[in-house]
Amino acid sequence: MKLATIIVDGQRKVVVIDPSGERYTPAAEAFPDLAPSTHEDMVSLIAEIGRQKRSAPLEGSTAIAIDDLLPPITNPPHNVFCVGKNYHAHAHEFTKSGFDAGATAAEAIPEHPIIFTKPSSSLARPFGDIPLWPGLDEAVDYEAELAVVIGKAGRFITAERALDHVFGYTVFNDVTARDLQKKHKQWFLGKGIDGFGPIGPWIVTKDELDIANVEITCTVNGEERQKTSTKDLIFDILTLIEVISRSVTLLPGDIIATGTPAGVGIGFEPPRFLKDGDKVVVSIEGIGQIANTARLQPLPPQSPRVTGYVTSPVSGRGLRSDMQD
Repeated sequence: MKLATIIVDGQRKVVVIDPSGERYTPAAEAFPDLAPSTHEDMVSLIAEIGRQKRSAPLEGSTAIAIDDLLPPITNPPHNVFCVGKNYHAHAHEFTKSGFDAGATAAEAIPEHPIIFTKPSSSLARPFGDIPLWPGLDEAVDYEAELAVVIGKAGRFITAERALDHVFGYTVFNDVTARDLQKKHKQWFLGKGIDGFGPIGPWIVTKDELDIANVEITCTVNGEERQKTSTKDLIFDILTLIEVISRSVTLLPGDIIATGTPAGVGIGFEPPRFLKDGDKVVVSIEGIGQIANTARLQPLPPQSPRVTGYVTSPVSGRGLRSDMQD
């Protein structure tokens, strides 16, 4: 089953995508017995159907427009959990690049998973723009990744039980400002920039995919830059869930981005960072693809402090209007 979040006439809806990927059925029609909140909020729907086996309509009733697609999950319970240096070749290329602050060649392959987070405000539409913000656009890089969506809450989850807590999988691009990543040493500011997390186009439930060996590719302007399989992960998905859940109670709707393979911009000499107009396509076998174009942005205006809610043009999230987005 494929589940997506769309916006139609200003209203957010959760929908079931048919096998063709071209049509959808609203969750309100597919699951009429569930609470109305599940028809508009993916996290609520995951929490409900994660407790029971559900089937979806085989044919969608309405054609889908890619511009209507939002991030499948716009407000996960926690920040997006991310994993650094989780493919052998990428770990080496990152260390050699000089952007891995303080690391030596002997430390290229981590002994334990490197976990960091991106805020939910970084999540962006699967076919929207990658924003190149003034002053933050000199060293913007792409990172093709598989993201895991949690379906069942848990703490101290063992690797043997970890798959029971997985709801499904989606495609993620961990866009990164490498200069900030290097300068601040910890990675939050370089990776947590608004709009630096295109994700989607939908969530594929775990029963549809043998995630142990699926192909991940990334192209920039049609040129293949990254290509690998999840079998090459240093720390597999089950291990990551075990490690993260030792410290944090994982909740339905949490997202774990599992790391990127070799071929990112800093792996080239000289580095090949994203420029205005560059198109990045990330594809994962059995899920689909996201396609995003890097676009120079104006500085956001400093709005007066008012109450109420607005919708982010980057992610489609509902934000308080006294927040800068």
